[in-house]
Amino acid sequence: MAGDNPVISILIFLIIFLSGNLCEAVSAELQQTINEFHLSGFSDKGEKTWEISSKSADIFSKQIKLTDIVGKIYGQEEIVLTAEKGNFDRAQNKVHLEKNVVIATESGAKLTTDYLNWDNQTSLVTTDAAVDIKKDNVVTTGVGIKGDVELRTVDLKRDVKVEIDNQKKKIVITCNGPLSINYTDNIAVFKKDVFVDDGESQMCADLMEVYFQAASSVNKGEPFSGRIRKIIARGNIKIVRGENISLADEAVYDANNKTITLTGRPKLIIYSMEKKNASTGN
Repeated sequence: MAGDNPVISILIFLIIFLSGNLCEAVSAELQQTINEFHLSGFSDKGEKTWEISSKSADIFSKQIKLTDIVGKIYGQEEIVLTAEKGNFDRAQNKVHLEKNVVIATESGAKLTTDYLNWDNQTSLVTTDAAVDIKKDNVVTTGVGIKGDVELRTVDLKRDVKVEIDNQKKKIVITCNGPLSINYTDNIAVFKKDVFVDDGESQMCADLMEVYFQAASSVNKGEPFSGRIRKIIARGNIKIVRGENISLADEAVYDANNKTITLTGRPKLIIYSMEKKNASTGN
């Protein structure tokens, strides 16, 4: 009897154990390869909410590996995601995209990055890679992002730079981050070592809120215009304009009136031409 022979019993145990591992390994192996792959998602009402197309798909038990990906999301506006490769998590309904990743919205926003995670259930996109976002006359770059796939609200983690072509004047704002942008409410909040340069003056602050004007014509419900209406800066304000320096706890810039109001122990340091000439001996 096999039960009376310890050697045979051990062999039977090993065969059963290895067979179980082998079955698990086989289930993780490639099951099928499909050219011109398409996958779609639908709402409870039967309406198509998203779709993914790829040149080829390697289907595994838990994920689908994709190449030359084009994804489309249908909602208030159509969103298009493209990438050279990625994979679809079948259990969690999540997509990971890599190499030349682009999100383009119908209202004109465009995000590019090296890799991106898209959670279809929460409609959120995330990455720790460098990102570039272009929307109207505003170009935003930084490292790491979390936001909705429609690019209406985004948070950049660090190393932020925003360039704004604001009616014949280019404004550059940098900060250590984070930066939160709400394109629907027309506001951007910069944090940590904020620096603004408009070519004529420079401003430093701990925190800065930039308010944009609403667009005169609403496109697909998108009010963002990219034109600055007001800036509120807080904490360790320093404004340099030529030879003159202004210090304060808070500063408010009104773009319509082109005025700056300083509050919280404001201090002005003005260098007159006479003092400058006397110090230089002219």
